[in-house]
Amino acid sequence: MSQDNQPKLIHWADFAADRIIRQQGDKETYTVASGITPSGDVHFGNFRETITVDLVARALKSRGKKVRFIFSWDDYDTFRKVPKNMPKQDELAKYMFQPIVDTPDPYGVEESYAAHHEVSYEAQVKKVGVDVEPIYQAKKYRAGDYKDQIKKALNMRKDIAAILNEHRKEPYGDEYYPVSVYCEKYKTDETEVIGWDGESKITYRNKNHDYEGVIDLNTTDKVKLPWRVDWPMRWVYESVDFEPGGKDHSSQGGSYTTAKDIVKLFGGKPPVYLQYDFVSIKGAGGKMSSSSGNLVTVNDVLKVYEPEMVRWTFASYKTNVDFSVSFDLDVLKTYEDFDRQERLAYGLEAGNEKKVNMAKRVYEFSQIGEQPAVCPFQPSFRHLCNILQINDGNIDKARSFYASEIKNERDERRFSERSKCALYWLENYAPEDFKFKINTSAVEYSCDDKQTEFMTSFVSFMTNDWDSISTDKELHEKMYEIIHSVEVQPNDVFPVMYQKLICKEKGPKLAGFIRTIGKDRVIELFK
Repeated sequence: MSQDNQPKLIHWADFAADRIIRQQGDKETYTVASGITPSGDVHFGNFRETITVDLVARALKSRGKKVRFIFSWDDYDTFRKVPKNMPKQDELAKYMFQPIVDTPDPYGVEESYAAHHEVSYEAQVKKVGVDVEPIYQAKKYRAGDYKDQIKKALNMRKDIAAILNEHRKEPYGDEYYPVSVYCEKYKTDETEVIGWDGESKITYRNKNHDYEGVIDLNTTDKVKLPWRVDWPMRWVYESVDFEPGGKDHSSQGGSYTTAKDIVKLFGGKPPVYLQYDFVSIKGAGGKMSSSSGNLVTVNDVLKVYEPEMVRWTFASYKTNVDFSVSFDLDVLKTYEDFDRQERLAYGLEAGNEKKVNMAKRVYEFSQIGEQPAVCPFQPSFRHLCNILQINDGNIDKARSFYASEIKNERDERRFSERSKCALYWLENYAPEDFKFKINTSAVEYSCDDKQTEFMTSFVSFMTNDWDSISTDKELHEKMYEIIHSVEVQPNDVFPVMYQKLICKEKGPKLAGFIRTIGKDRVIELFK
């Protein structure tokens, strides 16, 4: 791609891609990386790292570069905590401090506890257009792929300790070895290395049992590097050009601080790095944690938001900004904001050049597949909630209200996904005063003479002159005309109308609500 045809530097992902090319040199293929330990269900906060890498990968591809997106599953890590949301707690507890990959799937479906979470997360990210090359670290370690790197780390242990000690209150001494060993007899990593012969043999002892063993790196699969050494080793092994990290890794003395020095001992250099901040769910208390079981997953968010909206949310924020995803009433505003950005991207709403260009780029990053040539159908989420409730949650019946606006397959998908999200939100998160159910028959409600006169006049109008009304505004004006003729206050009659419609004191704006419910149904309820 020529310099003239390069995408403009508008979005943070474009700036990151540009920095990668400048710092890592012009290459045909760039390797971008992410990963996690499958200690429990992978939560939505973890997804921020995955989507950050995906957005940068897309920015590189838009510059004509090939990209390898590797996702490392650290499934050779030890199983340290049984999440509260997992079944068979006692059974899982038997595998504490053994490799996660050797812990059985409590659901009895996948080959291991690790595989259960790996398969689940890989399927979830595909729903939002993220395609990764998974690397299962247990397989790499057990195949002996890293044995030379482990030997190198052991022979550089004093240099590694010196780097780590710069940030430790209690420095490592000669007892430090940059490896952990899974005991051959007791299977856990509750061990201590007590010797290294400089070539291939490690002597260790079990901390909890009177057991000492010697293992040979040329034949064993029981040894792994700790995170602070493993991470920079893999940067070199996989030739990683870009990998972000969370606040915890990025803080002074955190794992990135030490990794960018340790990587040089392995003969490499640190990849381009971006810090990303935390994501929370508005209305859900506490920090999300896979190991504690306190979490919301990508699948959970997809029950409330369309896939493109999930991508759009992350693309809309710089990585170093924390934000919340709303499950409360602010869901309505989020949908309104997305629809407005979509209209800006298609030139259907005016905005200054900078705002429009950003909207277009964010929208491009939000796509799951090919971007539609025309703006997709936009049913207002608030209005759709009302239509669905008027139709007792029946999506097929609700669709008839929008039939003339649904013109293609993309519109059908938009309506289907948004309707399912609206129903789920109504059932699980919407405040009570937002929800309603249309009465199936007329209800008794005590009215004074003026209220009765108004209701009689309004029903008469609906029976005889309904066809004279063609807009919500016209019906609104007609209601006030009758209110004034009867000499009654709006606050005296509107609650009566709502009570007869939904047995509540208030609800959606009356004129549009009545027109949507339909003449015949309203007359029956108002009689």
